[in-house]
Amino acid sequence: MDGRAQKPHQLANFASKKVVSDTLQRRTTERGECTENVCNGSMMNIRRVGSAPRSVSEVLAQAKPFLDEYYASIKGCGSPEHLARWREVEMGIKARGTYHLTTQELEYGAKLAWRNAPRCIGRIQWTRLQLFDARDVVTPQDMFDALCRHIEYATNDGNIRSTITVFPERRFGKRDFRVWNQQLISYAGYENPDGSVTGDPAYVKFTQMCEDMGWRGSRGRFDVLPLVLSAAIGDPQWFQIPDELVLRVSLQHPQYEWFKELGLEWFALPAVSSMLFDCGGVEFPAAPFNGWYMSSEIACRDLCDTQRYNILQLVAEMMDLDTGSNITLWKDKVALEINTAVLHSFQEAKVTLVDHHTAAKSFIQFMENEHRQRGGCPADWVWIVPPISSSLTPVFHQEMSLYYLKPAYEYQEPAWLTHARQTKALLGKDDDAHRIKRIFRKVIIGVLFASTLNRSVLIRRIRVTILYATETGKSQLYAHYLSDVFKKNFNPNVLCMADYEVNRTNLASEALLLVLASTTGAGEPPQNGMKFIQNLYNIKGKDDTTTPDDQKLTFWQHYNYNKECIGSGASEEGNILEKKSQPQHKGWRNSISKFLPKLRRRWNDGRDYGSPSPVDTGPALGVKFAVFALGSSNYKHFCAFGKYADLLIQEAGGHRILPLTCGDDLDNQEQTFHTWAAQVFKTAVETFHVQDSESDAMISLENLTPDMVKFSPARNSQSVVEGLSNIHGKKIQTLRVVESKILHEEGNRWSQMLVVGADEGKVIQYQPGDHVGILPANSPGMVVFLLSRLRGCPNVDEPVQVLLQRRHKAAGESWYQHPRLPVVSIRTMLSRYLDITTPPTPALLRLLATYATNNRHASRLKQLATDPEQYSNWRSSHSSHLLEVLEEFKIVEVEATMLLMFLPFLQPRYYSISSSPRLEPGHIHLTIAGLRYRSRGGSGPVHQGVATGFLKELTPGSNVELFHSSAPRFHLPKDLTVPVMLVGAGSGIAPFRGFWQHYYDIRTQQKVPAGATGEMTLFFGCRSHDEDLYADEKWDMMRLGALTRTHLALSRDPQIPKSYVQDLLLVYGREVSRHLLDEDGHIYICGSQNMADGVQDILRLILQNHGHLSQEKAVTFLSQLKEENRYHEDVFGIRVHK
Repeated sequence: MDGRAQKPHQLANFASKKVVSDTLQRRTTERGECTENVCNGSMMNIRRVGSAPRSVSEVLAQAKPFLDEYYASIKGCGSPEHLARWREVEMGIKARGTYHLTTQELEYGAKLAWRNAPRCIGRIQWTRLQLFDARDVVTPQDMFDALCRHIEYATNDGNIRSTITVFPERRFGKRDFRVWNQQLISYAGYENPDGSVTGDPAYVKFTQMCEDMGWRGSRGRFDVLPLVLSAAIGDPQWFQIPDELVLRVSLQHPQYEWFKELGLEWFALPAVSSMLFDCGGVEFPAAPFNGWYMSSEIACRDLCDTQRYNILQLVAEMMDLDTGSNITLWKDKVALEINTAVLHSFQEAKVTLVDHHTAAKSFIQFMENEHRQRGGCPADWVWIVPPISSSLTPVFHQEMSLYYLKPAYEYQEPAWLTHARQTKALLGKDDDAHRIKRIFRKVIIGVLFASTLNRSVLIRRIRVTILYATETGKSQLYAHYLSDVFKKNFNPNVLCMADYEVNRTNLASEALLLVLASTTGAGEPPQNGMKFIQNLYNIKGKDDTTTPDDQKLTFWQHYNYNKECIGSGASEEGNILEKKSQPQHKGWRNSISKFLPKLRRRWNDGRDYGSPSPVDTGPALGVKFAVFALGSSNYKHFCAFGKYADLLIQEAGGHRILPLTCGDDLDNQEQTFHTWAAQVFKTAVETFHVQDSESDAMISLENLTPDMVKFSPARNSQSVVEGLSNIHGKKIQTLRVVESKILHEEGNRWSQMLVVGADEGKVIQYQPGDHVGILPANSPGMVVFLLSRLRGCPNVDEPVQVLLQRRHKAAGESWYQHPRLPVVSIRTMLSRYLDITTPPTPALLRLLATYATNNRHASRLKQLATDPEQYSNWRSSHSSHLLEVLEEFKIVEVEATMLLMFLPFLQPRYYSISSSPRLEPGHIHLTIAGLRYRSRGGSGPVHQGVATGFLKELTPGSNVELFHSSAPRFHLPKDLTVPVMLVGAGSGIAPFRGFWQHYYDIRTQQKVPAGATGEMTLFFGCRSHDEDLYADEKWDMMRLGALTRTHLALSRDPQIPKSYVQDLLLVYGREVSRHLLDEDGHIYICGSQNMADGVQDILRLILQNHGHLSQEKAVTFLSQLKEENRYHEDVFGIRVHK
């Protein structure tokens, strides 16, 4: 065949009896590889592009249709912008032989190339490819830095993200930028003297080449090869990928214990790096991309192929199979068990993977979509059909038509051959070219891919998309738990909101959307939820055709308005520290009361924002959804982001299957979430009419009885770091205490500076303004007391695992390990993992009622457990922890297994870092404020925070477990010449200490000119001079030029009038107004929610009085500051039950 478009083929599906006509093939101008007499469809890499640059006419011929297609995709085909762009491109090609694609054009082309890839089974996710534009790199080192970023972003702790990095295009008179590896991550193969191979035989020659270049591996079975990179100038170089960037999965089998003793592993990220990206006539020889693995790629091809690791015989012997005859089908049995092991291991490691049945079903869905949208779908049947259970998958029975479209990912000749050829052309000397070729004389690598493009998660049964947005990681943890709940009946896919492309097409394609949304302290969206919610708002804005554009609210105006309307916190319990210290300014309250009606008129949808309706009507997109909002009622705008997301999804056409549910961090958020998860799962089962089978992840406390839980002795105990990491989904590390210093202590209040450090020589990565999450320990005395009240306990210092009973209707009973409780001693469990200091939940009170020895006490406990109003009043007035409840209600003994099941996990406490890594590269400084108080209005027992009490007792040499939490919206400006203004009270000075240390290092240690950093002005409030934290250091920083000015407000000093930071801002109102309006300055606010609200009120008044803005414009300007990331808040709520 000559490759020209033929009469459309009729493609039959022999299973469904459907027939479709492929008309898309008419658009191809690419030659196929088959002839009239010979079919070459099973040839591996017969189709390769050359290494010579294209002619001007060839580039023009491909650029025009690509730009037409791009502008058609954005509904701009034939527009003035389209025509002007084509003229620009045409002139560039004629002048230079090529042109520069915009980032938007490049991203569209990369996605379209994936969509067009005939050998890829996972194209249904083509719109979700993330582009990294690296066309500005110059050296191999630059390339390596970009690839490290690619690997880190794409790996994403196992939640793999489809990613492509594009390096500079092919140019006349220059050598290509190339990645010499077939994949970014692969294992070395070492040839032994007897001819055997240690490692991956597919990479023996490439390993030899790396060794010739100076690299040395450890000659193990799973040594990661270095990256070999070449740029337009210079020689190729090798770079070792840092170990921490390579996520590995140890392989084990769910039934065969001996399987893990085989010592097998595989890497999580499959990233093809040797293909050329062809887009709009421009060729990019270096454009590595990744999806994620299909299980059979690892299990069948990488581990079982005879030319690869070839473990079939080994595993068969371990399974005691008869391998003497093919009739026993021993190879099939082994292959199936290896696939089972790979799927199980990746699932246990929480690494994205898809099985071949799911992949095949989803490809059929993709093919149907493509025929409906484009009239066809190029597909290579030989590559699409999985290597195992082929005829059991639907793709086996589907006819496919193979042809090629542009943009595309193309095979090309090996990098070393192109490098030698292009070097010869540049040198013009055959001898030099031969010398270069001799360097690579051993290099002949057969390019054998298990897959050209990596597989994406595909639809099995009903697809459930689970989105999360988080600053601390809790929503992400809950999202993966929810995925475990749904995976037996649905096909769940967990995505960070930042990775979800929000448009009507994607929303309409979702069967069920489940959202877990955290709210930051100031009521703001998390950083990784910002793009999602803004795009969702834009959809609503486009639907509004009645409001003139100049009257439409910006995103931040609309968000802040809704935050005021629907984000209010729960009713206050007890007193909030410093509440009385906040001055009230009625002027602002009056101005906002006048402004809000204008906002309502400009966005009048008639909705009752106070109580979201469980039943909605809207544009007919059909997506069903439910939202779980996470927050803390300590803060004024409780769960504001989750409530706003719930509103906008409904406005975009969603239909709730459950009302919005809010989980309060102060009121057993985890149990609220578990209850919601069970409800949303049950509702989904009923809504989509699927068979109900309860997941192991779902633990119903209501139906739990003592005979359903038991302890089982364990040989080894999990380390604290491993156990805490599994529970919190964080990279926990242990640091040692270097210094603990009480900065001030008076009565029941104290301030402490704690310095923790890593091992000598290690650098801790963070930025000023970031946080750490501290994992505290419960008081040893409280743990001892509680242990004395437990019954049914084995040795409390021996490791145990908690087992739960699974009851099957047909198969009877079996036991499985609790999905989250660690394998440790009971003492350790109560000390480090479970929360025994917060008031017991209603569910726990209900349990304790069964152990009460007095009928009156039992009746009271049941009443508290069943009456929400009485429980809330009791919790607020008593604030009793578990031990006090046991004492008050005379409960002598509680079943240990049951109590562990009902206790919530001990949550991390977050503290701002008060140091700079420039001055303290191996240390982290923390500033901690502590308080002791008597509960029950001052007549109850003494209470203190579990973390502050734990940290106060630490001494140098002690260990503390923590994790780093980035706060990107509280970082210093990238342009350090911009002036900054810092406003804080009490321990709110913590992050600002890191700021001035940062500036100090830049101005003094780095010896930069005085103008290298802008002015830094501090407004700080505290009770008295004695509580002016870091007073001497502040004066030193002013003397050394790091701090420009400091202003101090004292609220409890008997010698001077009472004042607060808000008062200081008013006094210096002209300076503040100039800073914000004229100097484009940034303002940072750190302290309690009440203080932050008061500062915001004052700033509006200052803008009115000194900036001469109207009330409405002052509100709008502050919203604009947030939108421009010039208004930064780090807000904490402090509530004390007295």
